[in-house]
Amino acid sequence: MLIILLRTAILYIVALFVIRIMGKGELSKLDPFQMVVLFMIAELATLPLESTDIPIFNGVTAMLTLLFLQVLTAVLSKKSQKIARILSGRPAILIQKGEINERELERLQLSITDLAEYLRIKNYPLFSDVEYAILEANGELSVIPRPEKRPVTPEDLDIVLEREELPVTLIADGQLSKRGLRIADIKEKTLLRAMRKAGARDYRDVLFAFSDEHREIHIHLKEEKKKTERKKACAH
Repeated sequence: MLIILLRTAILYIVALFVIRIMGKGELSKLDPFQMVVLFMIAELATLPLESTDIPIFNGVTAMLTLLFLQVLTAVLSKKSQKIARILSGRPAILIQKGEINERELERLQLSITDLAEYLRIKNYPLFSDVEYAILEANGELSVIPRPEKRPVTPEDLDIVLEREELPVTLIADGQLSKRGLRIADIKEKTLLRAMRKAGARDYRDVLFAFSDEHREIHIHLKEEKKKTERKKACAH
């Protein structure tokens, strides 16, 4: 039993290391090559677990080899567009200037029904509303509507808006973020005052707290704390 636990822990750490080294960008694309690598990593990790006769070194070596090949192909893809097209494919224009590209549909073995479903998912039920539809290398469909069907933007109305800032997390799941306080330029005592005003005595009472672009602090209490505060309010 102990041997199985150790083998599982080692393979988990190695698999996690390999996937992390591959990078979030690689995982977000999930083109055919990345999918094959991920499936192979999963398979190689399970083989030494299914049979203790297979040395764990074999599984680790195979996964590290896949990592090397993945990094190598990523570097080569950046150096050569030809290699990138071979490994990841190329975007396919399914609708161009409002016209359906039947040749591309046939090449990709897509029916007109498939294309209509793709467009409905993107909230474009009518083909006539679409100027361009491009099937990206990762399988996602990018839709560019006709100019008259595009949403109106503040720029179209000559409205000047202030730049928005991303909210800064100050507390998450009861844990204080010192880094968040530094980024938001908010002192801890200011946060504590806002917490007490919201009914929280301790960081553990807070599910989520953040600062917006105006440096206002927003507090969301945990459900248990909300119930306690309601009971107090009813008692009064």
